Amino acid sequence: MRRAAGDAGPVLCVLMAILVLWYAAAAALNLQWERDQAERAGRAPSLTQMLSAAMSQDRPVLPAPHQVAVEIWKTTVDKKITSKRSLVYHSWVTLSATLLGFAMGTLLGVLLAVGIVHSRALDLSLMPWIIASQTIPILAIAPMIIVVLNAVGISGLLPKALISTYLSFFPVAVGMVKGLRSPDAMQMDQMRTWSATTAQTFWKLRLPSSMPYLFASLKVAVAASLVGAIVGELPTGAVAGLGARLLAGSYYGQTIQIWSALVTASILAAALVAIVGAMHRRVLRRMGAAA
Repeated sequence: MRRAAGDAGPVLCVLMAILVLWYAAAAALNLQWERDQAERAGRAPSLTQMLSAAMSQDRPVLPAPHQVAVEIWKTTVDKKITSKRSLVYHSWVTLSATLLGFAMGTLLGVLLAVGIVHSRALDLSLMPWIIASQTIPILAIAPMIIVVLNAVGISGLLPKALISTYLSFFPVAVGMVKGLRSPDAMQMDQMRTWSATTAQTFWKLRLPSSMPYLFASLKVAVAASLVGAIVGELPTGAVAGLGARLLAGSYYGQTIQIWSALVTASILAAALVAIVGAMHRRVLRRMGAAA
């Protein structure tokens, strides 16, 4: 409990600092509209009255944290999960594409890393292209993926998952390459002394040594996969998913709806990273290492 309290302390301090800055920014951005309204009406309200009004606007420039919290509560607890206005429903739609893309990206990244480590030709020819692929803006390539797949009759979950795969495979591939190459020369010489085959060296030495690198990469990959799923919903005019909530909010100027979707996506990403971290600690304990 002491360790948990010690870990939570810095997190709570940062959270409090974010909330203070958020409220300050909301007040600064929303007060101008209240001043303009007061001037047009010929009123002279006090600063306290204007601050209260600025923190309760229907369509503020920047919603206050409590407005976003109320919106999240209304769209998660007060709405049925099957409702098209439920953030739980939209989160599940986005999460489905995220998990599928994350699984495909992880598999692709691991396979590429294994090939690169065991083949010098692949290392010299493939690795530069893997790095170059990440220089293409996802906002530019996402509509092309959607259009091409729709042309061949593929729509729905898979196109969004492929965009997530595109973002998530890179950190896994790079991390696994580093991890599979982490055994030092003495360890590799020892495996050769024991006449270990390439497969035995991989399963007994390279793969166990790569686990810390793999899970560190998976934390980055799962967050990137969520971003890919949301981006994949934007160019399609989707009617479901967190990306759809962002689009609907932007069309109708519902800034509170936009921010509630953004905060929900952040919470979802944090939960996914925490799950990967828990899996990491469990794997390390089973391997006999200090978690």
